[in-house]
Amino acid sequence: MNKKSGTSKDAADKLVKNIRRKTRRLHATEEKIRIVLAGLQGEESIAALCRREGISESLYYSWSKEFLEAGKQRLAGDTARQATSPEVKELRSESAALKEVVADLTLENRLLKKSILGDGEYEE
Repeated sequence: MNKKSGTSKDAADKLVKNIRRKTRRLHATEEKIRIVLAGLQGEESIAALCRREGISESLYYSWSKEFLEAGKQRLAGDTARQATSPEVKELRSESAALKEVVADLTLENRLLKKSILGDGEYEE
């Protein structure tokens, strides 16, 4: 009997997790920035801001930390951007084409070396 109630509890826990996962609110980047800037202005407490926005304080502080770290990197001159997906695909295809060229040239080079006689004269 205990085993049966344990599996139903597991199933219920799994169902609750799935519901929470599917109903989790996703915040747009602009919304996160707006909330963090409102908190940095200090016109209201962080607790009040979080209650009004419907987020936890720990979520606010993680967004705030990410926001400030990104600003710090930008001001430090770390402006390397992430390659976009089309750029990555283009670079990969270019790399494959160059590898083919290297393979062709290597093969041609080996064939030319084999056509040379041992005494340094070319075979005719």
